Amino acid sequence: MIKAVLFDLDGTLLNRDESVQIVIEKQYDRLSRFIGHISKEVYVTRFIELDNHGYVWKDKVYQQLVVEFNVTEITWEELLDDYMLEFKNSCIPFPNLIEMLEELRSSNLMLGMITNGKGQFQMDNITALGIEKYFDTLLISEWEGIKKPDPKIFEKALEALNVLPYESLFVGDHPENDVKAAQNIGLKGIWKKNQQWNSVDAYFIVDDLAELPSIIGKLRK
Repeated sequence: MIKAVLFDLDGTLLNRDESVQIVIEKQYDRLSRFIGHISKEVYVTRFIELDNHGYVWKDKVYQQLVVEFNVTEITWEELLDDYMLEFKNSCIPFPNLIEMLEELRSSNLMLGMITNGKGQFQMDNITALGIEKYFDTLLISEWEGIKKPDPKIFEKALEALNVLPYESLFVGDHPENDVKAAQNIGLKGIWKKNQQWNSVDAYFIVDDLAELPSIIGKLRK
């Protein structure tokens, strides 16, 4: 019997790629007096390349940008601070996010989230999406001192929900950090498709969050 569903955040519930595109475009507009010698298209495109879907820390991204583009009127620290402050104002959810969470909650499932990243930054994004209230436990790697794919962070979430691995599902977009890591300790892994990978060994694969309630409902029978 499935009692709990755990989720990743970035790339699973939050459309991170679209959110980053928007926040960097806004950053360019807001700070163009300092970085206007670079074209907007070049600035945004290069940031996205260096960011590598969030797997490169932003301090490294901005340090590289200011060197490449000879940015002297503003520091990389100031650019990073701006990004950290403003990202929450550009958070884009994947379609059907709230409807999916509402349906799962109405089915008396417990919900959890495990996300890698900076504590307050990720919490601000969760709040911006309006989804904090749906979760019985929220684990953010910086605050926990451990991160996916470490099994300890999954075990901590299960303990908080008082459920066993075989009673739980994990939904994420990363084949190793999410799906494989969850399955390694006995959870059923569901892969939320994205464009970076073609084939993932998962219990189920979904294109749209709206598919989840039906899949989970069948597993509970």
